[in-house]
Amino acid sequence: MIRERAYPVEPWHVRETRLDLDVLAQSESVFALANGHVGLRGNLDEGEPHGLPGTYLNSFFELRPLPYAEAGYGFPESGQTVVNVTNGKPIRLLVDDEPFDVRYGNLTSHERILDLRAGTLHRSVEWTSPAGKQIKVRSTRLVSFTQRAIAAIEYEVEAVDEEVRLILQSELVANEELPAQSKDPRVAAVLDKPLQAEERLCQETGGLLIHRTKASGLRVVAAMSHDIDGPPRTKTGTEAFEDWARTTVTCDLRPGQKLRLVKYLAYGWSSQRSLPGLRDQVAAALSGARYSGWEGLVEEQREFLDTFWDASDVRVEGDPEVQQAVRFGLFHVLQAGARAELRPIAAKGLTGPGYDGHTFWDTETFVLPVLTYTQPAAVASALRWRHSTLDLAQERARTLGLRGAAFPWRTIRGQECSAYWPAGTAAFHIGADIADAVRRYVQATGDEEFEREVGLELLVETARLWRSLGHHDRQGRFHLDGVTGPDEYTAVKDDNVYTNLMAQRNLIAAAEAVGRHGDKAWKLGVDDEETAAWRDAANDIHIPYDEELGVHPQVEGFTRYQEWDFADTAPEQYPLLLNFPYFDLYRKQVVKQADLVLAMHWRGDYFTPEQKARNFAYYERRTVRDSSLSACTQAVMAAEVGHLELAHDYLGEAALMDLHDLNQNTRDGVHVASLAGAWIALVAGFGGMRDHEGELSFAPRLPDRLDRLEFSLTWRGMRVRVDVRKHETTYSLRDGEGDAMLELQHHGETVRIGCGKPVTRPIPEMPPAGPQPQQPPGRAPVRRTNKS
Repeated sequence: MIRERAYPVEPWHVRETRLDLDVLAQSESVFALANGHVGLRGNLDEGEPHGLPGTYLNSFFELRPLPYAEAGYGFPESGQTVVNVTNGKPIRLLVDDEPFDVRYGNLTSHERILDLRAGTLHRSVEWTSPAGKQIKVRSTRLVSFTQRAIAAIEYEVEAVDEEVRLILQSELVANEELPAQSKDPRVAAVLDKPLQAEERLCQETGGLLIHRTKASGLRVVAAMSHDIDGPPRTKTGTEAFEDWARTTVTCDLRPGQKLRLVKYLAYGWSSQRSLPGLRDQVAAALSGARYSGWEGLVEEQREFLDTFWDASDVRVEGDPEVQQAVRFGLFHVLQAGARAELRPIAAKGLTGPGYDGHTFWDTETFVLPVLTYTQPAAVASALRWRHSTLDLAQERARTLGLRGAAFPWRTIRGQECSAYWPAGTAAFHIGADIADAVRRYVQATGDEEFEREVGLELLVETARLWRSLGHHDRQGRFHLDGVTGPDEYTAVKDDNVYTNLMAQRNLIAAAEAVGRHGDKAWKLGVDDEETAAWRDAANDIHIPYDEELGVHPQVEGFTRYQEWDFADTAPEQYPLLLNFPYFDLYRKQVVKQADLVLAMHWRGDYFTPEQKARNFAYYERRTVRDSSLSACTQAVMAAEVGHLELAHDYLGEAALMDLHDLNQNTRDGVHVASLAGAWIALVAGFGGMRDHEGELSFAPRLPDRLDRLEFSLTWRGMRVRVDVRKHETTYSLRDGEGDAMLELQHHGETVRIGCGKPVTRPIPEMPPAGPQPQQPPGRAPVRRTNKS
């Protein structure tokens, strides 16, 4: 586990001041660089030692068998696992005949810096070889946001006290040996050397390798080229074999002299393009990178991020640690989706092999809301990818005996890859999550063309699923039975409130979109009778309520279940799913992650303030947060019902999930949804931002330990800046037309703002909150320390 404050608190950097080999895998995830298409784990330049090597291309996967003790109709037959593709990071260094290895000799200093504004990972090392030769090594690495296929590394070696002979070996390596990722020997066999060699090329200063997966039939091309600046008599040559290519640079350095190498990497993959076509595509990308040169790539990267931070930065005064963490989170969210371009955004982004590289509902519910208001083009791309898999979702629905589209619980390509029904396929709410992402994007951008060409069909097919899945009872109430909501400890139940309310919104949004695009809807086979059935189901949908307790059961009957024995549950027995049978979890009042509380966030228009306060207190006592997805939602609702200090504590947990390795699994990749959740906790929690029914509203309030919160939103082409102080909030507008006006709500008051005409409003006194809610013993979030 990464020790607290392993990284000094700085506003724009994540800095590692010493190398700790015990947490090398965790730091490799933290220092990973990606752009949504290519991802490089933060492995050391020399390739060894490593915690977990990793180079990933979005949606490049291998098929593997799904194990079942007992097969059943409709169970998916194969899974998909992200592949560690050809590694272009290694630059091995020999000083005279001694390999530069941080485990040997004397490592005088070692520092790495992730620069969130420059988009680079910088490393500086001072090392003395076992033979007493001193050198300095400096490297800078980037994955380009502007040139999608490109990564680059600048690597510089300086002799310090005496002349040395240096040999640099810059490599492409396929089929690296990896630590075991599965106990299933069949899976291990599939992932052992998954790439089959097809072609190799080499030139004096670079090379190229082409491979193909054995089962999924995907082709990948990796190429490298180098600029070399060294003393006279520097020699260079390249050789290539089936699974590796190596460019070798040899020179003598006198004290103070330097050898500088710039390594350009280009990647591409395809399931359909020919070998020559893909080879030429990657070669062209490499030529473009060399045309820009190292300085050009660095400048392009900084300009891209200047634009991003101008639109997206969140400023927090009073908690420097959260300030650093929320920017770190935004950076990783950007890396996960910026250049995905019709590919999914995985739960770990492209930072590690966790969850097999799959995408879940996390993307639509936590990541896309952030990108909707900061990088809306990335949202359109992610939803277009969902739309491209619609035929597979329709096929899956037919297998289940349903109409419409049943989107997969976990997938890379679009097929269902979950071998576990209760917390997999039964979690039908993913369809409503996708529909809500469509609705939110269209409302925030006004992109009518997207709604017509993509959103309408997604809304229609998900609405058809709900009408097919649900039924009316004898009293005329509409039910969705046998489903799993966000809480995976309460599985295959009737009338999950989150699912029902999100399905209700889905049904209404589909009917309204059909009204706007009648001609296109007619082509999809929608008629007045079908839209009337959607509206009837939405109007009649059953939302359970416990009159005696005055709270909403998260599923029908939940509040009468047996209570979990928290007092006799030891700290080491969390997470519960690893220490107790699911049978026990399913029949008791214990909650893995926010479920009913999540419904109060995204469907807050349904609940009264009094219901929100009672529900929040009730579920706080039963929620154990065995999922990283919970803390940000609990922060949002804690803030809304008046427990601002508790909200601050939950904010810290969401924001520091990976910088502190709170769940002790950052080694497998960062938690992109939790990092997005830090933004949500600040903007929707302390900023009080909501967008129900297409109306932008704010109800800002700060906890005692924060003095100021500033953030920006992109809303229908305008940049809205919100500046929250202790007693007042200022709203300003940028990027609109000269006479553009925006109407929003501030604590229920209508406010109109124009460009260059900021409006300041006082923050009303908060009504008295109820008693401080209690968490299960030992499961309270860590208190944020006093301001420093």
